[in-house]
Amino acid sequence: MIKRVHHIGIAVNSLKESIPVFEKILGVKAHIQVAPDKTVKEASFRIGDGVEIGLLEPAVAGSAVAKFLEKHGEGLHHIALETDNINAELKAMGKKGFQLIDKEGREGVAGKIGFIHPKSANGVLMELIQPGEKE
Repeated sequence: MIKRVHHIGIAVNSLKESIPVFEKILGVKAHIQVAPDKTVKEASFRIGDGVEIGLLEPAVAGSAVAKFLEKHGEGLHHIALETDNINAELKAMGKKGFQLIDKEGREGVAGKIGFIHPKSANGVLMELIQPGEKE
């Protein structure tokens, strides 16, 4: 079951240039992390009721975020929806006819993640996330 919007991911060319802009807009400091697969650096901003905005900078050429930036430029990358059971939710989404990028959850910055392909979600990359212990 989907519980809430967990975060919104925004692809950026440079965290160094983008962090000050979002700190100024949101009035909170960024928390910087590197994804477990080391393909992306993320600056996250927790706001309001706990929803986060994450700025995503590619850490390696050819990563998914690097390819996104080459094709689309900076901007909205994905919307993440929280669930208690990533594998059950991915399976349920597949049964509903959504094209899955991940059939099982994998380690992400904030817990187990899996993606629904934008081709089956009106052009929006949807991430499902089962937060880790620190959430």
